[in-house]
Amino acid sequence: MPEKIAEVNGVQLCHETFGSPDGRPLLMIMGLASQMIWWDDELCENLAAEGFYVIRYDNRDAGRSSRMSGRANLPLAYALRTAPYSLADMAGDAAGLLTALGVGSAHVVGASMGGMVAQTLAIEYPSRVRSLTSIMSTTGNRFVGRPSAKAMAMLLTAPPRGREEYVDSLVRTFRVIGSPGYPFDEARMRERAERSFDRGVNPGGTARQLAAIVSSRDRFRALRKLKIPALVVHGSKDPLVHVSGGRATARALRESEVDIVPGMGHDLPRAIWPRLTRGLVRTADRADVKTRRA
Repeated sequence: MPEKIAEVNGVQLCHETFGSPDGRPLLMIMGLASQMIWWDDELCENLAAEGFYVIRYDNRDAGRSSRMSGRANLPLAYALRTAPYSLADMAGDAAGLLTALGVGSAHVVGASMGGMVAQTLAIEYPSRVRSLTSIMSTTGNRFVGRPSAKAMAMLLTAPPRGREEYVDSLVRTFRVIGSPGYPFDEARMRERAERSFDRGVNPGGTARQLAAIVSSRDRFRALRKLKIPALVVHGSKDPLVHVSGGRATARALRESEVDIVPGMGHDLPRAIWPRLTRGLVRTADRADVKTRRA
């Protein structure tokens, strides 16, 4: 399907779908500074072939969705928990997009910051979430999921200028935070970076998204109240969100299955797609069985 724009709560969200609208809705939420195309086309097509109606979208301040206003002060966001907008606002975007598409509820999967938004969506809008999959994410507890010093330094470097510098910078970043247990696919990374730059990059938006992350509170207790099937996927070698973040998320979610993937860092290598797909199908099946029994 071609990219479309939905007006949601005063925010324009660029989105795209794969598969039949009669399939099981699967809402996919990407992470910090990441566009919807980071859910690879082939992965989305594979999920559609499994019977999902795949919905991916650019978060606010990313890609072709609305660019927001307000200057992010990260030290103040961390200390005072103030930011131009919150993870709850971003979860509201996700709920609004489902409404705009005529989808009452969906299986929801989020990666990294997208996992935080997905968790918040399940907390704030429980009727909209059939199942929850949190990938390489954390609960918001400041003592778990902490990045390595090298990964944090990469996160806080000055934004690149120009297309070539952006592409080179992204390649360098994923050589640091990517999966050491899998071959690094530089050609795929360069192609993704080029597409991202051409669709539109937004350094100010990245800062605002990061402020939303660091200003958020621990979701552990709220997640404990959820009664939905869940899957927690995390890499054993993730340098950006330490695996302790994934383990904390799994402890919080009472009906969760946890999958710690050996050698996986802070990315989704093609080699793990079949494993991830099986997990998503399994989790959706559990949710459907629970719904029928209810």
